[in-house]
This record gives sequence, C-alpha cells and structure tokens, in this order.
Amino acid sequence: MPAKRAKPPKRTAPRDARPGSSRASAIGTAPGRVQIARADRCVIATLDRPDAANRLDRTMGQTLMELAEAVEDDETVHALALRGAGTVFCRGMDDDVDPRVVETLAALSKPTVAILNGDAFDEGLELALALDLRVGLAGARFALTQLTRGILPHFGGTQRLPRLIGATHALPMLLTGDPIDAETAMRLGLVTYFANDRAELERLTADLLTTLAARGMLGVRMVKDAVLKGSDMTLEQGIRLEEDLYALLQTTADRAEGVRAFLEKRKPLFKGA
Repeated sequence: MPAKRAKPPKRTAPRDARPGSSRASAIGTAPGRVQIARADRCVIATLDRPDAANRLDRTMGQTLMELAEAVEDDETVHALALRGAGTVFCRGMDDDVDPRVVETLAALSKPTVAILNGDAFDEGLELALALDLRVGLAGARFALTQLTRGILPHFGGTQRLPRLIGATHALPMLLTGDPIDAETAMRLGLVTYFANDRAELERLTADLLTTLAARGMLGVRMVKDAVLKGSDMTLEQGIRLEEDLYALLQTTADRAEGVRAFLEKRKPLFKGA
C-alpha cells in the first residue's frame, strides 16, 4: 500500500496580522465557523461567515486543519467536500490564518471536492485549486486579485492554476486580476463539473459524493499517488510507478472483492485492505 502523504506539523502559533493590512481581520465582522455534516461516507464542511463573504478567520482555518487530519485517519470517511454558506464560496482569508491550511487539505490521500456555490476569490480560489475536483455553479466568478494590492498569491495559486489551465490562460488572471465566470472556467478546465442552477448543483454534488463513497480507498489512494507524483516524473518513470501500484493492488483483499462482485453482479463492499 502506498504511504499516506505526510501531514504538515501543526504550528505553535499563527502568524500575526499586519497592522493596516487589507488582509487583516475584518473590523466589525463576527467570527466565522465551519459547519460539519456527514453524508453516507463523506464529510461536507461549510464555511460560514456570511458578513465577510465566508473569508476564513483564524479559528476557521484551524478547524479545517483539524478536520483534514480527522478525515485522513478515519477509515469510514471516503471523501471530503468543502462549500460556502449562502451564495458565496470564499473571498479570501484573514492574515492570522495558519498558512499551512491549504497544504494540509492538499495532502489528503482521500478525494476532495470544492463545491463552488458562488464567488471564489484570492485565497478562496487558491483553497479550491488545492482540492481534487471542483463543481461550479453558473454565475459564480473566480479571480486572483492579489497583484492589485501589491502582493502575490501565496497559497499555491501561481503554481496550481497554470497546471490546470495552462500559462496562456493563467497569466491574464494573475496579472490583471480580472475574474472569469463559471462557464469559462469549465471550458478552460478550472471547473471539473458545471451546474446551471442550485438545484442541479445539489443533485450533481450528491451523485458525485455517492460515486466517490463507493470507491475502494486503496485504489483511490494509489490513483492520487500515480497522478500527483507522476506529474513530477518523466513519462517512463510515471508509467513504471503506475505498473508498480497496479501490481500492488492485485495483492489486496479489495481487488479480490472487486472480482467477486463483478462475477456475482453486485456492488463491491470494499474494506480498504
């Protein structure tokens, strides 16, 4: 079985907000929270800070990090989804949010889904880019506007966005800060699935999570290893990694269960072993 990705160690103290910074905690806004719900074998986390467009504050960031660790260690959870409350996904983060929050979520060996039920700007978009799959809603907008404030994206935006949509399309977003809509994001490959309205978003998301919940976790982890590690390898090295993981999966009980289920014309009952 491939080793789980190492989880970044917890910081003893978060970085301080810079006085006068446009990213410091919003004055007059109530603290946010992360609502956590369970659906079958999936966990759905909702960013809930409506008076600040669901910007992450320090407590919300810490909750997401702890949730990621819990999901990684809980064999009954097969996927994690993240969404925003109301009509916005997330329009950024306060300066005192632990900077490791995005990479903690990116390090999960289980499938992760961003339910983009509204605008995702700046660090909010960087958070979505770090997840495996993105479901976009018509009318939602996506932008990285950090250069307009004299700073750079620093949660992986300059690296993940070009890898998803290519430098030709990523550079205009990064250099101008102009948003793109969900339809354009779908065409470019930033959005994986597209919903025309909120009812369709709910149906599509539910179907996707049901599909992910039914997958064997050993195979899922191996696929993520093959794709993510293989992207830094030559084609020959990547194919060799794929072959090694395939051979390893053949020795597992989940593989035997998959064969039995196919022959018996039933759904497999994978146990992650």
